Amino acid sequence: METTDTYRAPADTVSGLQRIGLIAAVVGIVVAAVGVLLAGEHGMDRFYEAYLVAYTFWMGVVLGSMALLMVHHLSGGAWGVIIRRPLEAAVRTLPIMAVLFVPIVFGMDHLYHWTDPEVVASDQVIRDKQAYLNTGFFLGRQVFYFAVWLLIGTLLTRWSVEHDRTGDPRLVSRLSRLSGAGLVIYSLTVTFAMIDWTMSVNPHWFSTIWGPLYMVGQGLSALAFVITVLIMLARVPPFDRVVNAAHLHDLGKLLFAFLMLWAYLNFSQFLIIWSANLKEEVPHYLARAQGGWQWVSAFLVVLHFIVPYALLLSRDIKRDWRRLRLVAGWLIAVRVIEYFWHVAPEFRSDGFSVSLVDVALPVAIGGIFIALYAMQLRGQSLLPIQDAGLEKALAHHVH
Repeated sequence: METTDTYRAPADTVSGLQRIGLIAAVVGIVVAAVGVLLAGEHGMDRFYEAYLVAYTFWMGVVLGSMALLMVHHLSGGAWGVIIRRPLEAAVRTLPIMAVLFVPIVFGMDHLYHWTDPEVVASDQVIRDKQAYLNTGFFLGRQVFYFAVWLLIGTLLTRWSVEHDRTGDPRLVSRLSRLSGAGLVIYSLTVTFAMIDWTMSVNPHWFSTIWGPLYMVGQGLSALAFVITVLIMLARVPPFDRVVNAAHLHDLGKLLFAFLMLWAYLNFSQFLIIWSANLKEEVPHYLARAQGGWQWVSAFLVVLHFIVPYALLLSRDIKRDWRRLRLVAGWLIAVRVIEYFWHVAPEFRSDGFSVSLVDVALPVAIGGIFIALYAMQLRGQSLLPIQDAGLEKALAHHVH
């Protein structure tokens, strides 16, 4: 009879992942500190800008994992059974990730012009938005977002573990109902959170696609991350007898679908703004079409979309763990660059530049997240043994 011990996460692999995370965190923090010192009087500005980019990306992995979990609880499928526990491990890092938002609170004066009374007094556009863009309301919204995310994440993981322990079918129904409402709540909270965190660095600009763009991006980031982790786990017992080419093929197709949707939303936003040619909207793209930023834009078009798209068209690549891991790992790296492209041009009117801090902080926060993630995997069953779809998922074979 299968128990939670049957598919327990391999201690050596998890410990190795945790060591990688801790090393990355220490190296990233040290290099970031050096970068702040080398930047002189602009050091703290660069720190907070880079921190916003890094935090938004890695928090997106956590929130994307929560969204994928809810999609699975609503739709079922072998793809979700195989990655359900790795996704839950990411969701369980939410409490510490919430604490890591604190530096952004302390850096608001560096990040958001609308916190400066003198700027507000001289800018009619910002004054018109002060009912929303003010420090008190901003902080209140963040408390609300994190409270909601923590509640949903806690219930998703707690009921899942309890279902493994008891097999109570009522918990499956609870998870499904929670996921239906949770996806709606996730969509709303993430939309407003991304308006707060990244769009409001330029309070003159707006886009109605911004929220969906980040939601799809979070799903893409989370799926790329969990594929990378799954392949690592699948090289050693007990997962080496569970994960096969058909599972990887399914996940590769899902990764391809998220990539296509990400490209569609990005192009839709660009096309709408370009065709409307409104003075409130076009500066966003004009800033990214000059001063060296045009090369970053071209880089994202080619290496975030065209190349991964071409690779994921291949059935063989989606079924091969080495090549699929490379594609997923590359997407993780290039998505950090996309977040940098979202934020940094708003602060660097003199053109494109990259500092040590810009490189080090995504590594540092990523290291902290990976170390926390490994801690959540440690000692856990890698499969939900009471899931009704488990037998079908394990029998999944290559056609």
